[in-house]
Amino acid sequence: MFLSSADPVELGLVASLSRPAKNATGITLLLDDTASKRLELLKETVPRVQHVAFLWNPEHLDNEVREAQRAAQSLNVQLRFIELHGSGQLDGALQTITDAGCDALYVVSSRQTLLNLSRIVEFATTNRLPLAGGWGAWARSGGLLAYGPNVDDISKRLVTYIDQIIKGAKPADLPVQQPTKFELVINAKAAKTLGITVPPSVLARADEVIE
Repeated sequence: MFLSSADPVELGLVASLSRPAKNATGITLLLDDTASKRLELLKETVPRVQHVAFLWNPEHLDNEVREAQRAAQSLNVQLRFIELHGSGQLDGALQTITDAGCDALYVVSSRQTLLNLSRIVEFATTNRLPLAGGWGAWARSGGLLAYGPNVDDISKRLVTYIDQIIKGAKPADLPVQQPTKFELVINAKAAKTLGITVPPSVLARADEVIE
């Protein structure tokens, strides 16, 4: 049983999402439209954004780079790709963002970025960079916004799958599930600190607004 934000097929965990074929199944957080939606929300919330630092781990196999690039072209936004392979590279990665003169920060959720969540959010706050992340935790920890799968819903679905396996179901026969519920979390307090007025159109769609 797994919960993966990377591609389980590329990782070799399963043969396909519909028919895992191997002795594993679970939930993948991989969806084509979440990356583009997240960037669109960032641009809608902060229209002045033009140069976005894209913090990611190239070893984390997902499609977020491709989809974000596609969205960036339509939004007239330039992405500056900043690699983070391990915690030891964080200082260098953050310095690169500063040197590049980026005006926003987009964080791809992975093991490395989540391990350094507090430092990354602190950096964004100190440098007055609107931060967009893929989990509610990024906004709840002080980032401007987060858009991604609803963690509570995922936890319930994992429990259901575990129950089925305990009762005799074979993991290879259980399709890998994808998220069906998503949440937009806006940190209004962070917006105020950054001097940003969140548009009513964005606030109206938010599942949670942190005051």
